[in-house]
Amino acid sequence: MEIIRSNFKSNLHKVYQAIEEADFFAIDGEFSGISDGPSVTALTNGFDTPEERYQKLKKHSMDFLLFQFGLCTFKYDYTDSKYITKSFNFYVFPKPFNRSSPDVKFVCQSSSIDFLASQGFDFNKVFRNGIPYLNQEEERQLREQYDEKRSQSNGAGALSYTSPNTSKCPVTIPDDQKKFIDQVVEKIEDLLQSEENKNLDLEPCTGFQRKLIYQTLSWKYPKGIHVETLETEKKERYIVISKVDEEERKRREQQKHAKEQEELNDAVGFSRVIHAIANSGKLVIGHNMLLDVMHTVHQFYCPLPADIINNTSLAELEKRLKETPFNPPKVESAEGFPSYDTASEQLHEAGYDAYITGLCFISMANYLGSFLSPPKSHVSARSKLIEPFFNKLFLMRVMDIPYLNLEGPDCNIQISWIDDTSAFVSLSQPEQVPIAVNTSKYAESYRIQTYADYVGKKREEKQMKRKWTEDSWKEVEPKRLNTQCGSYSLQNHHYHANSLTATSTVGKRNLSPSRAEAGLEARASGEISDTELEQTDPCAEPLSEGRKKAKKLKRMKKDLSPTGSISDSSAKLFEVPDTW
Repeated sequence: MEIIRSNFKSNLHKVYQAIEEADFFAIDGEFSGISDGPSVTALTNGFDTPEERYQKLKKHSMDFLLFQFGLCTFKYDYTDSKYITKSFNFYVFPKPFNRSSPDVKFVCQSSSIDFLASQGFDFNKVFRNGIPYLNQEEERQLREQYDEKRSQSNGAGALSYTSPNTSKCPVTIPDDQKKFIDQVVEKIEDLLQSEENKNLDLEPCTGFQRKLIYQTLSWKYPKGIHVETLETEKKERYIVISKVDEEERKRREQQKHAKEQEELNDAVGFSRVIHAIANSGKLVIGHNMLLDVMHTVHQFYCPLPADIINNTSLAELEKRLKETPFNPPKVESAEGFPSYDTASEQLHEAGYDAYITGLCFISMANYLGSFLSPPKSHVSARSKLIEPFFNKLFLMRVMDIPYLNLEGPDCNIQISWIDDTSAFVSLSQPEQVPIAVNTSKYAESYRIQTYADYVGKKREEKQMKRKWTEDSWKEVEPKRLNTQCGSYSLQNHHYHANSLTATSTVGKRNLSPSRAEAGLEARASGEISDTELEQTDPCAEPLSEGRKKAKKLKRMKKDLSPTGSISDSSAKLFEVPDTW
């Protein structure tokens, strides 16, 4: 069923009935965009922690608008063994209720709009006929405004509408407005003396002038008239004054009150559906629904919360729990026992630390009470709100296992990080391994392999290195050296994968020189004899030429070294990228 502003009220009872009858609900949302900064891939990186994912979406997605909300209710029919479904498509848009209503600003993402348009999405139903809504704080403020208007009624001749500053005493009127007010009073006097006319429509005027009229008439005519502000088709506001008796006045007051309630409900709009879903306490499901839930809370309830506790050290925790939204508890030491002063910070004295720990617990427990309806300022240590935390020991500095469970199974996943992007993950139930591996078949940002596969690949790499060590020199080195005996320069340094060493933290591979080149380097440093140098190279030249070559190589390496000396590590001189 498609629901827009024009048919929302007439179909609301059907929505309520479907919610009341349902066994569970499924929801989905359509948005004006996904990310105002990073790409969607970066915004939903597979390596995010839950906190990181939440913070990314909160920062980069909440300025978009959820403008279509899908709801489908499911009720099981035991007679025919089937589910009965009722589906609703709500088009929502934050149309300002009045001049003091929030003027919501939102952004659009061209790719999202283009995609929805390609699917036949009707944007006119959003912007021209979207159902308005208010979040809880906006609704509270609007209700207070209406309550304030009614509370300012002043007796039997009360005005149906009064401004917040209505006065029962003579009003101080600015000099430039005295003539205007005198003219209004003169018109009202004529109305009261006339037997034919019962109503008087004043000309549209400014808000300040209307305020002066209300204040003046409230003092000057406490009975016998009814004053109301109306609006023309051009959105110009004017005042209507009517002669009424007491019975008519009461009737009009009731009419006014009913109209205000209707206007208030219209302004709350679609949020009434969200309230009904929440109050039902029934299961709500969705597909990849984190963004749907965040937008639903953000638009129809309240701004999304920030992480309120970022540091669990006792000193920092105690300071944080003295700030909003927490309230420090009132405590008093029993007679005969010394009292602690938190300002002195006697940390690492066991009794003081125990005292601070207790204060922190009270503040956090009472904070949970603020979510109850009605809120509770005190939550007992035996409250059901605290039960989910019983026998759970917090594990400090362990990111992946939040606590040790003393009365049930612990988390069945343990993670040991190898580097920033790789980790060993152990499962307590071996039959879960194939399930985990299969999930990575459809993943783009991560890959899963069994530990057996990991060890097997490492063994293969080791064998490949050994094969190069044993065989490659026999085939490659003589051929290379035979073609390079004429002259020796830096370009003749060829490196081989047999000596490759991979370091995941650096992201580079370093290589050692060939045997013949190593011999020349050692000779240049005086580490081997001339005889050894002759034996190293099968096409070695006379000793004098070998010495010249060694000295030449030494000079070249000295020129390349930033410190003016030969580097001890070939990795510093010769580094190559990961890809060959």
